[in-house]
Amino acid sequence: MAETEKERLLKQLAQLKNERTSFESHWRDLSDFINPRGSRFLTSDVNRDDRRNTKIVDPTGSMAQRILSSGMMSGITSPARPWFKLATPDPDMMDYGPVKIWLEVVQRRMNEVFNKSNLYQSLPVMYASLGTFGTGAMAVMEDDQDVIRTMPFPIGSYYLANSPRGSVDTCIRQFSMTVRQMVQEFGLDNVSTSVKGMWENGTYETWVEVNHCITPNVNRDSGKMDSKNKPYRSVYFESGGDSDKLLRESGFDEFPILAPRWEVNGEDVYASSCPGMLALGQVKALQVEQKRKAQLIDKATNPPMVAPTSLKNQRVSLLPGDVTYLDVISGQDGFKPAYLVNPNTADLLADIQDTRQTINSAYFVDLFMMLQNINTRSMPVEAVIEMKEEKLLMLGPVLERLNDEALNPLIDRVFSIMARKTCCLNRQTFFRVCRCVSSTSL
Repeated sequence: MAETEKERLLKQLAQLKNERTSFESHWRDLSDFINPRGSRFLTSDVNRDDRRNTKIVDPTGSMAQRILSSGMMSGITSPARPWFKLATPDPDMMDYGPVKIWLEVVQRRMNEVFNKSNLYQSLPVMYASLGTFGTGAMAVMEDDQDVIRTMPFPIGSYYLANSPRGSVDTCIRQFSMTVRQMVQEFGLDNVSTSVKGMWENGTYETWVEVNHCITPNVNRDSGKMDSKNKPYRSVYFESGGDSDKLLRESGFDEFPILAPRWEVNGEDVYASSCPGMLALGQVKALQVEQKRKAQLIDKATNPPMVAPTSLKNQRVSLLPGDVTYLDVISGQDGFKPAYLVNPNTADLLADIQDTRQTINSAYFVDLFMMLQNINTRSMPVEAVIEMKEEKLLMLGPVLERLNDEALNPLIDRVFSIMARKTCCLNRQTFFRVCRCVSSTSL
């Protein structure tokens, strides 16, 4: 019997799962100690409020991640100021008045689309994942109401593969949808028999596992313009249900997934290093040190006690100001601490502070907080500008990769969506004339 399309996709998913296995234990550690809510290795974790921060005593790592995410958001893609600029491949065309006006109009409209959509809510989530796990992913989809709609993916919920150029061109995401959402999105005729039965029984809010596979459409007919023959293939299907049924099969003109990596080793798909990975050992050590400090203080303020056997089964109180009566016999010391603890925590506190500093340095906290910790009012403007440029130098390699794998694809994707939605503009002219130059100013 011939292999069905769903079976072929499940086989590809199994291969990508096997490729990702070696990264998962590291990601789970990073999630447990830094970002407990930033991962989703099981689709059954959806919409659950179980406590996940049980391994965190000192949240320095979590707060450092928050500062990194906020700093990248405000310094790279701040909605408060222009962070990208459109230009023509030919610099001489930029001196032509109508071209400059056209580019300014398009740039202003793109900013309006960004502000209207949920992009600026999704980017900090992607930056947090990028800083802690080394890999982030976010979908940029067409939307009838806001032109675009973005959706950041939790680490562990998606699988990636590279193109021959080393850039990500394949993404399979596993997630959950309710029966009602599936019927609204795909239609009652396209869902499986089991989902159709749940719909008819009125169990609309039952969660069902769904897969979304986006791959290069290598077998497409470039002479056709339908959705199934676009450069990238998109297939939705249920993990269970009917063995030969797909929820939807369509395509994309551009790869809709932004998947930046902090640092990549060779032909690896997922990041090999990032601030979270650098700081993980110190984050774990910090939890142990804080526990030891608490134990030291606890033993000094609430020490273990020794008492004569005559007090066994008698009333004994350790409350402040209370009295415990006992007959002191010669040779006995009475009711007293088993040992006296001198809570000299100075060395321990110094080591804790050093550990925190190492974690903050790994997350570039000192760079992002540089201007806040210094009184810049008394400094000349040139010195402040030089300090800002120093921040750029420290993050230079990261920004270059972020431009290549996230910001430029984001601009291209949104630009193309807007071009397709604007009937009065010639899309071919757009693609031929315009390119994106992203500008970052931390």
